[in-house]
Amino acid sequence: MTSQYMLGIDTGGTYTDAVLFHETEGVVAKAKSLTTRHDLAVGISGAVQAVLEQAAAPVSAINLVSLSTTLATNALVEGQGGRAGLVMVGFGPEDLKRDGLAEALGNDPVIFVPGGHDVHGNETPLDLSVLDAALPELAKNVSSFAVAGYFAVRNPSHEIRVRQRIREISHLPVTCSHELSSKLGGPRRALTTLLNARLVSMIDRLVGACEDFLIRHGIDAPMMVVRGDGALIAASEAKVRPIETILSGPAASLVGAQYLTGLDNGVVSDIGGTTTDVAVLENGRPRLDAEGAVVGGYRTMVEAVAMRTYGLGGDSEVHVNDRGLTASFRLGPRRLLPLSLAAALHGDAILSVLERQKRSPHVGRHDGRFAVRTGVPDHLASGLQAGEQALFNRIGKVPVALEDLLTTTPQKATLDRLVARGLVHLCGITPSDAMHVLGRQAQWNAEAARLGLELAMRIKDGSARPIAATAEELADKIVARLTRQSGEVILAACLAEDGAEIDPSKSNAVDRALKRAEGIVRFAVALDRPLIGLGASAPVYYPAIAELLGADSAIPADADVANAIGAVVGQVRAAASVFVTMPEEGIYIVNGAGGSVRLLDEAESFALARARASEAALAQARQNGAEDPVVNLLEDIAAPEIEGQRKLVEARFIATASGRPRIAHH
Repeated sequence: MTSQYMLGIDTGGTYTDAVLFHETEGVVAKAKSLTTRHDLAVGISGAVQAVLEQAAAPVSAINLVSLSTTLATNALVEGQGGRAGLVMVGFGPEDLKRDGLAEALGNDPVIFVPGGHDVHGNETPLDLSVLDAALPELAKNVSSFAVAGYFAVRNPSHEIRVRQRIREISHLPVTCSHELSSKLGGPRRALTTLLNARLVSMIDRLVGACEDFLIRHGIDAPMMVVRGDGALIAASEAKVRPIETILSGPAASLVGAQYLTGLDNGVVSDIGGTTTDVAVLENGRPRLDAEGAVVGGYRTMVEAVAMRTYGLGGDSEVHVNDRGLTASFRLGPRRLLPLSLAAALHGDAILSVLERQKRSPHVGRHDGRFAVRTGVPDHLASGLQAGEQALFNRIGKVPVALEDLLTTTPQKATLDRLVARGLVHLCGITPSDAMHVLGRQAQWNAEAARLGLELAMRIKDGSARPIAATAEELADKIVARLTRQSGEVILAACLAEDGAEIDPSKSNAVDRALKRAEGIVRFAVALDRPLIGLGASAPVYYPAIAELLGADSAIPADADVANAIGAVVGQVRAAASVFVTMPEEGIYIVNGAGGSVRLLDEAESFALARARASEAALAQARQNGAEDPVVNLLEDIAAPEIEGQRKLVEARFIATASGRPRIAHH
């Protein structure tokens, strides 16, 4: 085999995929391995080794390694991540009320430091005494810091000084807001920075696990990570700005979907274990979200594909509403460890308990439910309350039944907090278990899936009848719910793209259209382009979902590894913005990509801004791993005429540099 092979890896919530790809031959080999959250290297190693064996390729043939991941997205959707300290420079407590910042902050600490700048980059003096007093104690209770300064995009000097001080005293990772976005809007930039800080340790572990694996196996090739807009960045950059990898997996899958189907227009829906991601392909490119990516209900400042992420997947929690005369079902948004998977990993620890619960004549509140540690490093479990620590100590690496674990009602809320911190997995029935009972999936333990559904079908509805007569009947109901809920989230995403304010889950008209209900007025709903189904379980779910939505179904042969393919066929892109403002007549201030500069000539200030933006974009593209980047410049000049005089409000120069990633030449 000749060289020029690329290795694509995608680490999802449930599976890690690997694909060996050749630019002319396409997919040479592909494999999956379970994602091992306690040690990501295990799952990566399993998938990559399987691919190399399949292809019988020498490691020296690999010129590029590229990684996409949904770990950051999943963490934000599930409300997980490390504890971060937020430092607000020049802001006040009232600013927390904007853009959902207070809600996102939760119980994490925040410090307000006097300082900051104005719109032209002039400073209010920085006073670090509040920070110095709080840091020694604070550093013991957080895993990272986020720093957001007032108008830091115009002048980042205060953020940089605060970062230096925090690093001197705590040696913890620090994220500054000016590194993540050049847009105005302090609270949302602070929110984005806070989320980035929470993700640092997680992405650092992932990239580190990958790098260790490559070194151990003698793979000498540059390593890239997919960004949220589908572009590639060097792994070293992803460690510093992990927030840019939110929607990395979905963005990679869109690039992969277009490559695999050849379709320039389509609705792409990617179902994983934890989430369903929906986006629109238009003219061969993913639509980008002009406002910034929305993940877990928070709008960030990360430029990413206009992807809507819903907490709905093959491993979603099954909620049974037994209050009505007939029971109804709802899935998600939390991911559970499916019983079939838990039993495949832990065998008798699951099966013996399920069998014992089934023999009991009474239905237990916690039947078929277990808790197990996720196996994250101990230091990430810092800052637990006494009750949380006591419960955490009773949960080990082998699943423990909730009926044995929870002795008082308040402990349920305590357990939920441990799950939200990413320290504990709950195990229970999921659509994946239903598929095992129906014989449409067979990779895990079908016996545990059947026992779980047999326990659940004993729940009685409002008319005192069991919610299902057989495990198969319950499985059908769960799968039907997944089809319907998937249809609703795909419609919701498409309607939002069309600018229509309709919630399909609450619309009587949409409900009638999806049920094909009879009536004097006949409602119908259909997509105007094919539905491209991605994900390992796409072939079992998406034909029925496409039919529900009146769309053609396009499920490519390699739908199960579209993310890993997208990870290697993408491009490196970097953008830089430079601004020119006029604080007073005849004075021009150039801000961005360096210190502030005052000039007396508009043409000279514009020329400097263009050169700065282009140089910064090219430098960043090369740092991000581009071989021969090419630059493209956009100019947005706001200079209205006021009383016959042209008045410059702001000129913005945005340079974008792009190119293929640098590859190793062996």
